[in-house]
Amino acid sequence: MKGAGLTARGRGFWREGRGWRAGRAEGVAAGGGWAGGGGGGASGGAAHARCAGGPGCEPMCAGSGGGGAERSALGRSPGVGSSAAAGPAGAPAAPPNAATATGSGSSSSSSSSSAMSAAIEREFQEIDATNDWQARYLEIRHKSSDYPHRVAKYPENRNRNRYRDVSPYDHSRVKLQNTENDYINASLVVIEEAQRYYILTQGPLPNTCCHFWLMVWQQKTKAVVMLNRIVEKESVKCAQYWPTKEEDVMTFSETGFRVRLVSEDVKSYYTVHLLQLENINSGESRMISHFHYTTWPDFGVPESPASFLNFLFKVRESGSLSPEHGPAVVHCSAGIGRSGTFSLVDTCLVLMEKKDPFSVDIKRVLLDMRKYRMGLIQTPDQLRFSYMAVIEGAKFIMGDSTIQKRWKELSKEDQAPSSEQSPPHPAKITTEKYNGNSIGLESKDQTEKNTDLPSKVQDGNIESVRKRLREDRKANTAQKLQQMKQKLNETERKRKRPRLTDT
Repeated sequence: MKGAGLTARGRGFWREGRGWRAGRAEGVAAGGGWAGGGGGGASGGAAHARCAGGPGCEPMCAGSGGGGAERSALGRSPGVGSSAAAGPAGAPAAPPNAATATGSGSSSSSSSSSAMSAAIEREFQEIDATNDWQARYLEIRHKSSDYPHRVAKYPENRNRNRYRDVSPYDHSRVKLQNTENDYINASLVVIEEAQRYYILTQGPLPNTCCHFWLMVWQQKTKAVVMLNRIVEKESVKCAQYWPTKEEDVMTFSETGFRVRLVSEDVKSYYTVHLLQLENINSGESRMISHFHYTTWPDFGVPESPASFLNFLFKVRESGSLSPEHGPAVVHCSAGIGRSGTFSLVDTCLVLMEKKDPFSVDIKRVLLDMRKYRMGLIQTPDQLRFSYMAVIEGAKFIMGDSTIQKRWKELSKEDQAPSSEQSPPHPAKITTEKYNGNSIGLESKDQTEKNTDLPSKVQDGNIESVRKRLREDRKANTAQKLQQMKQKLNETERKRKRPRLTDT
């Protein structure tokens, strides 16, 4: 990538209407897509327009006692065709100061990778020793750019946002095609130097599940990565948008799609579903892999880097993250905390394999990713865990026998961990302020309910994993039954008239 342009190297990609296609010699974009060069490693397409978005606060309160943080909407929309730097009409503009790819593509030796891992580990230990993760996190927050996100605030789009202050930037939002309203709360994150393309999105709402599957179809996505559970801390974090064994077919008439459960492979800390996505109008169908990490707490971190990395490599092994396919869809509840952690760790490990590992700067990569979606990585703990995962992942890739042995001990995929043999939790830093508030991410009707999130990793990880899986599958039904009972009770109370002696 040169300057501020977004280009796809290698075989090239272009997005026209319904998804990503193999590119021609020149970059082509239509209907909100972005262009990439043709084959043979050429990078094509003009540099995209620059936007003058001013700095703003993050979508969180940083210990200010909850409530939504106000965000700046300063700056103009990316200009299309206004200068030589403008990209193709309708293409999402690259954010200012986008990272520049090295273009060398040289592979690193095992010794240099080892040295780089050691350098990151020393940095990690220094921050840990001074308990300075909060300051490091605040530094990233303050250096992060802010861009216009006006479309998300349109009145007709408000009910399509799970959280009122987590919105996709206008320049990088995914646009639905062939619909009256093209809005969905999803952002295309492009890390060209790693040849990684992610769509980070919120957990679907009941009224946006149909839009979610339309996006998956149009973007030619091969896999969906889900990092949250349906219900967490007695709060619904995501709609049940995929079929279960109890209801193995779901139909979304509004957008004309049918989803069928083909298979389900349940492991101790994640589940893999194979889904058949059918376009009802055309009769065409595709197989979609649904990777569901079931032990990652909201605003927390996984129980160990080993289990998370094992999950990440399972996703990689499927080929779903390859640039040969459309971008993988990654989501949690808001599409910024856990989703940002997953994407950051994967990107850093790819960069360490593809280029000079000494040039990999975790903070810089995160700042680059934040130019495409606001607020990626939501707590100091998530930042700390990202460092831990990159360090351990790099050691595993280099063939560290100690790490590989630990992975086998910690990642017991085929049996649920018992309380006597639960994996050790990584050392934690004290961040009560950050994890003790709702940090401006809750919807209006749930803000009061979720303002005392604990700072520790959920103790519920020790409970039976099978029980958690059952809760995930039945959460929606249970919630509906509870609501019905409450309504019945209220009706009965209203029917009972108080006697005179009671007043």
